[in-house]
Amino acid sequence: MSESLLRDKSKEFAKQIILLCRNIKVTHRESVITNQLLRSGTSIGANLHEAQYAQGTKDFISKLEIAQKECYETEYWLELLFETGYIPAEQYKSIQSTCGTIRRMLISSVNTVKAKER
Repeated sequence: MSESLLRDKSKEFAKQIILLCRNIKVTHRESVITNQLLRSGTSIGANLHEAQYAQGTKDFISKLEIAQKECYETEYWLELLFETGYIPAEQYKSIQSTCGTIRRMLISSVNTVKAKER
């Protein structure tokens, strides 16, 4: 799996998160949960970007695993916002699907790097 594809997907996802959070803050005046979502949703790509300059394989794996954790956290905040009526079903399904795709790509990438390290 191409790391570049994963980085590109995570950057596009971060843009979606930024726009979603901006919209929720304007339309619903909700900022506590959206700030959490903004942090975790944009952190995925930031960690992948940082992984490009890792100081060895262990550091690289660590950055990918942090991105993976941030992805799981992002799924939680999205679910919470959806279940409390801040995100409409169609938008939630789309962004949650993208998040799930990135999560699966991260899992695969971590497993691949760990297998090569052995």
